[in-house]
This record gives sequence, structure tokens and C-alpha cells, in this order.
Amino acid sequence: MDFSFSKDEKLKSKKVIDSLFSNGKSVAKYPLRLVYIEAPEEQNVPLKMGVSVSKKHFKHAVDRNYFKRVLRECYRLNKNLLIQNLNKKYSAMFFYQTSDRLSYQEINDKTIQLFDKFIATENENKNK
Repeated sequence: MDFSFSKDEKLKSKKVIDSLFSNGKSVAKYPLRLVYIEAPEEQNVPLKMGVSVSKKHFKHAVDRNYFKRVLRECYRLNKNLLIQNLNKKYSAMFFYQTSDRLSYQEINDKTIQLFDKFIATENENKNK
């Protein structure tokens, strides 16, 4: 399994990010939230991911950057859960939404739970 988080997988398109906020669907597992939309077929990777930590919760950039690194690492190590279980292409943003300073292990556990919830939600929508 490829555990990289390459440049192609990073969500950078302003147009896609705007569309995520305007008509994206959301799944949450406190303190994490995943906002996603189905991606166009010409996207060359199965999942493009961006991460965000609110300035409202962490005033200092060094704190925001720490949690963004942790979120990227949790995604990188657990993205195989998503890629193996999804059959459409998606673009998503991954948010840390609390001022609580959780440990890496707690964030990683919540990430796995969030990804499982996302897969269940999408499989449920597919079956409708």
C-alpha cells in the first residue's frame, strides 16, 4: 500500500474549495469534520484532500501548523481505508474543530472512526 501524500492528492483548487463550502456534504466525529463532494471524472486521483484548523480556536500559527501536520499524517496513514472502500472520486476538506489539544493517538483514532462513518454514509447513499 502506498502511504504517501503526493502533490497530486492535495486539494489546491480555489474553485473546488468554494464548491465544497457551498454544496458539499459533511460527516463529523468530534472534534473532526470531513466536508466532501463528488469529483469530476477527469481528476487523476481517487481522492483529493485538504486540511484546515480554525484561527478561532488556535490564535498562534505554530499551533495551527502543528495540528495540520497531525491531520495530514493521520490522513496519510489511513487513506487506504477510504481508497479501498469508495468507488467514486471525491474532493474533501478535513477540519479540526475544537480548542482542545488532543494527543496524536486520540486524533488518529477519531480519524479512523470518521473515515468509517464517511464510507458507511456513502455506501448507504449508493444503495438508495
